Amino acid sequence: MNASLNAAAVEPTPATLDILKTLIGFNTISRESNLGLVEWVRDYLERHGATTRLTYDAERRKANLFATLGDAGPGRYGTVFSGHTDVVPVKGQNWDTDPFVAQVADGKLFGRGACDMKGFIAVCLARLPFIAQDRLHTPLHFSFSYDEEVGCLGVRELLADLQQNDIKPTGVIIGEPTMMQPVIAHKGKRSYRCSVHGHAAHSSCPHLGINSIDYAAMMQLKIREIALRVRHSEVQDYDFDVPYSSIVTTLSNGGNAPNIIPDKAEFVFEHRFLPGIDPAEVFEEVKRYAEQEVLPQMQIEGAQGRIEFETLTAYPGMSTAADDPLVTSALRILGSERARKVGFGTEGGLFGQAGMPAVICGPGDIVHAHKPNEFVTLEQLARCESFFDNFIASAHLKAA
Repeated sequence: MNASLNAAAVEPTPATLDILKTLIGFNTISRESNLGLVEWVRDYLERHGATTRLTYDAERRKANLFATLGDAGPGRYGTVFSGHTDVVPVKGQNWDTDPFVAQVADGKLFGRGACDMKGFIAVCLARLPFIAQDRLHTPLHFSFSYDEEVGCLGVRELLADLQQNDIKPTGVIIGEPTMMQPVIAHKGKRSYRCSVHGHAAHSSCPHLGINSIDYAAMMQLKIREIALRVRHSEVQDYDFDVPYSSIVTTLSNGGNAPNIIPDKAEFVFEHRFLPGIDPAEVFEEVKRYAEQEVLPQMQIEGAQGRIEFETLTAYPGMSTAADDPLVTSALRILGSERARKVGFGTEGGLFGQAGMPAVICGPGDIVHAHKPNEFVTLEQLARCESFFDNFIASAHLKAA
């Protein structure tokens, strides 16, 4: 292991803890505004010499923050440290403490977003004052987005703004929780809602109705059939925990009463696909089955059923070359022999499409994200501080 990381403290600096506690105090559940947090972070960055820019959603209730430290002129592209500001809901979860008041106990910091992923943002901000800005030979950038948890929505506006303004960073470190191990690939995801519209009737007269639940079940069985075929026919990548593309139904409901032929049913299915796989092929097969096999059966005298699809989530997979300079630098600093691949999604694929290869590396374990009593260990925050400092020193600072 890199000597500096091997000797890293087991606890982070007080500045990191203080900032993390502040960030957790902002309720940035995806349905809420994140402007309070973003404006606080913007002001902090500007006090430490960064130039900042905001991009808003259509209602101006949410914003992305992009900040630059150092000279960002032509030919000076730099690295982005990227995180998302939104967190998942706490409703229905049994927390032992207030999820928006950070608590430290037993070597852990608890709070919604502590692991996913305000801990990383706090480290970036806390280490900022220690950067010798007069020694930067390439600029540093910070990207903090909204609505990642509901489909990587905000970062699309941020990336469009960078393109329009000819801002071209050369790589991105995304601080999603990986136990401070470098990750170079993840699957893409598409999820869909399928709404099946039939015709209601008394359940004693099924021939007078179009049973939406029956036809939705036909669709779900077809999706399972496709999933099994894909599992055994696609090229598999055993660097992933699940080495194949998965297709599963995750929600299903329909009907109004036990004695009514249901006139509407709907279900949600998702496709998590390996990098390089075209997800459109699976969706087109499902749609074709609906149109050619199911819909012709959904008719009675005077009524015709219909099937509608809605795309709920769509983000690409991420795949960064193992020999990319960003990857080799991260491996060297962390003392890791090889990078990993993960099943969960990030904004990395969108950065990659925009010409910015990404490495995912952040404090905490993804298994602790989204749960009640979410936490990040103090040791992980300390390791992240050490990684940040070492990366800046090796990749961005002139020799002293």
